Amino acid sequence: MTLEIISPSEILFKGEAESVTLPGQLGSFTVLKNHASLISVLNKGVIAYRTPSGEERNLDIKGGLVDVDSNVVSVCVY
Repeated sequence: MTLEIISPSEILFKGEAESVTLPGQLGSFTVLKNHASLISVLNKGVIAYRTPSGEERNLDIKGGLVDVDSNVVSVCVY
């Protein structure tokens, strides 16, 4: 799936990801390929994602929004 993480000033990541774990308002949740469509508010926490090569990456955020649709995960953070 494609993961896009943007802030108001820059693109933080754009590429393929095997999984993405996000800090939702009701708790952390993980998005995998073919996940159902959703929109969620994100709390302060860590976005953790794994690239197809197996590399694990983490990104601290203060909050944001995520939109999941058709194997595209779009995250806007602040």
